[in-house]
Amino acid sequence: MADTRALIYGFTVDAAGRVTELDWASLNQLNTRDEGRWCWIHMNRLSPETQSWLRRVGAPDELVLAALLQDDTRPRIVRHEDGFLLNLRGVNLNPGAHPEDMISLRMWATHRCVITTRAHRILATEDVRDQFRAGTPPQGTGSLITMIAKQLVARMSPVISELDERVDDIEEQLLSTNASTSRTGISAFRRTVLTLRRYLAPQREALAGFLRDADDFLIGEDRNSLRDTQDALVRLLEDLDMIRERALLLQEQLVEERAEAMNDRLFVLSIISAIFLPLGFITGLFGVNVGGMPGVENNLAFVVLCVGMGLFALLIVWLFRRLKWI
Repeated sequence: MADTRALIYGFTVDAAGRVTELDWASLNQLNTRDEGRWCWIHMNRLSPETQSWLRRVGAPDELVLAALLQDDTRPRIVRHEDGFLLNLRGVNLNPGAHPEDMISLRMWATHRCVITTRAHRILATEDVRDQFRAGTPPQGTGSLITMIAKQLVARMSPVISELDERVDDIEEQLLSTNASTSRTGISAFRRTVLTLRRYLAPQREALAGFLRDADDFLIGEDRNSLRDTQDALVRLLEDLDMIRERALLLQEQLVEERAEAMNDRLFVLSIISAIFLPLGFITGLFGVNVGGMPGVENNLAFVVLCVGMGLFALLIVWLFRRLKWI
């Protein structure tokens, strides 16, 4: 059943680090520029109430509103006025979904508030939510973005590891004489890898841009933590590139094996044709319906013809073996 709530969860954190969880009523009274506290608002972008609230309170202009609500977007970062527009992607770990159908997480971040929107459930943000509810929130909005990025990458790692195991299984099947591997299956696997890489590569650039441009957002160990997250994402991309190359080599190997098997069959058919073609010529020659055919009146002529053609076939086989064609 689709989640129709506008507010998925939201929190404010005061100067003493005390966390207050928001409901819809308190959200409508929230001042996102309150100097005494900062907030995180996580919303369902598919809800009409989300658009209404963002237009009234959350989004400073149409550019931010469109960025938080648009249907399709790639990971990117844009500095806008006193904040950042940051789009990231997370693997889809919802039941019945494919991980490569990555879910977009859109952010509008200022020093006092981070507003995130999504269309489907993202487990990485729930990991961060649990820390708020446990009373151990990030130190500020920059720390929050760093933590969300870290959890998004952490959730990707098992998916990439599973892909690595799958390519090992495919390779093992190709090496096994009893197992058959589908070329279509390898192609689908490569599409999965390419889809993941399509979003992870720009996500690396988005995190690098935030790390480069957000000096006033990142405090304490945030910069080192975000750099570690970026390095982890780079390693995942390198693993994906390796998996992609291995899958391509395996597909090429499968094509070569299929071509070799076809050539072997064609070779056998060619040998059979080479043996029986002259025999067919002889039988056709002796089968013409004209006068003067030798052996017509001899009862042993047919036996002699059969023995002669047999010996001739053996001669052809011996010749092929002498020429090392078989």
